[in-house]
Amino acid sequence: MLSLKGGVGKTTVVLGLASAALRRGVRTLVVDLDPQCNATATLEPGDTEASLFEVLNSPKPATLRAAVAPSAWGDTVDVLVGSEETESLNHPDPGSKKLSKLGHALTKIHELVEEGDVPYQLVLLDCPPSLGQLTRSALVAADRALLVTEPTMFAVAGVQRAFEAVQAERETHNHNLQPLGVVVNRVRPRSHEHDFRIKELREIFGPLVMPVALPDRLAVQQAQGACIPIHDWGTPGAREVALGFNLLLARVLRASRRRARPAAGGRAEGEAEASG
Repeated sequence: MLSLKGGVGKTTVVLGLASAALRRGVRTLVVDLDPQCNATATLEPGDTEASLFEVLNSPKPATLRAAVAPSAWGDTVDVLVGSEETESLNHPDPGSKKLSKLGHALTKIHELVEEGDVPYQLVLLDCPPSLGQLTRSALVAADRALLVTEPTMFAVAGVQRAFEAVQAERETHNHNLQPLGVVVNRVRPRSHEHDFRIKELREIFGPLVMPVALPDRLAVQQAQGACIPIHDWGTPGAREVALGFNLLLARVLRASRRRARPAAGGRAEGEAEASG
């Protein structure tokens, strides 16, 4: 999940997808790459002996295992916990070796699953709003990139830069990376400005713009403030937003299933997909 403008709701989309996945019973790992750690705070995992900072410094299975904890939301949503210390790793021009560490660690996530448990079916990577080592590491590790924007002028410019970053990383480090689409967040009905910007996005990105836009509802901030999944908040506004996340999750999972049907020697269906 990425955009190169802050405040457009990347973490909101990650949490909404995690909430929809929880409701659907999809085993999910949320990776909190943003040094603000808002996803970690909202999901309220228990204490861990390590964090993403240690994982990026030493991408070993034991370190990864020590940095992952169950969320307070339910048994099917885990968190690779974020840390403010990761800001010190957000180099503007990292080498290929540094960029590959996250992907290398995530290839070991099957080792975190206890025998007999369902493997991770979805990995959500919550990126910071900058194009340094953290976001680029996510692009190197991911199969799909979901671009998040608001229907405002500066946010549209930010998502254009993010799309260019996806294309550049695909050409240089991750040939399997594909843009999943552009999701428009915080849309207000009867706003001429929002209508204009959404039309502009469709002119730029065409069918990549998700057919479902996420409405601007107070329930989102209320649920996050209470550290509760949006699907459990129960107000009319929350139900409206939750429906949007259900539809968005369905599209993410369809893309994952297509990616999970590899040629001979590729990954088998059912293994985890890193989206966003």
